[in-house]
Amino acid sequence: MNAYEILLKGHEEVAAGTMAFHFTKPPGFAFRPGQAVMLALIDPPAEPNSRQRIFSLVSAPFEAELAIATRMRDGSAFKRALKNLRPGAKLQMKGPRGVMTLHEDRKRAAVFIAGGIGITPFMSMLRQAAHDRLEQRLLLICSNRRQEDTPFLAELQELVRQNDSFRLLARMTGLDGFLDGDAIRRFAGDAPAPIYYLAGPPAMVDAMKAVLRRANVSDEDVRSEQFYGY
Repeated sequence: MNAYEILLKGHEEVAAGTMAFHFTKPPGFAFRPGQAVMLALIDPPAEPNSRQRIFSLVSAPFEAELAIATRMRDGSAFKRALKNLRPGAKLQMKGPRGVMTLHEDRKRAAVFIAGGIGITPFMSMLRQAAHDRLEQRLLLICSNRRQEDTPFLAELQELVRQNDSFRLLARMTGLDGFLDGDAIRRFAGDAPAPIYYLAGPPAMVDAMKAVLRRANVSDEDVRSEQFYGY
């Protein structure tokens, strides 16, 4: 992976307990929507495992800056240090990395299933698809306990209004758990030969894999990424 120096441009809250961080984009840096980078602090805290972390990019390749989003609730020393950096602060970045990218057969639909901050790779894909006016059918199920916990909800709702090929189910689960196979099939409806993408906490990803198997979805048509507290 190539290494770069980037500058923090700023940060903002995008949901309760979730922040987006914006960075300069190095000249020549290219990535595919859904890929990730490793960020490293120049002057990390003394606590263990606080120097670097991997984040999916929420920004799309066409955008002039890079951005990530992360939950801030886990007490991570890295995240506390990142939040306390001032605009203009330098970081090191390596990447891109990862294969959680949109399949090339545009005739087949993509069904994204995100738990919490697992929305991040899908935001990059959806932003790029909107920019490219992609006619491929894209469907997103995102699950959070409350509406205010849902990152980028207003932007997703606007994408629905702009794009007839995009469908959204923003599910507020409370304490009721996630989806079953029947609910997924109803939402997918007539989507042609869908490939399913799963991203979220490990327990959620494993549960959704089991649900899709019981719904007779081939393992070859399921792609996944687990987020440990991001």
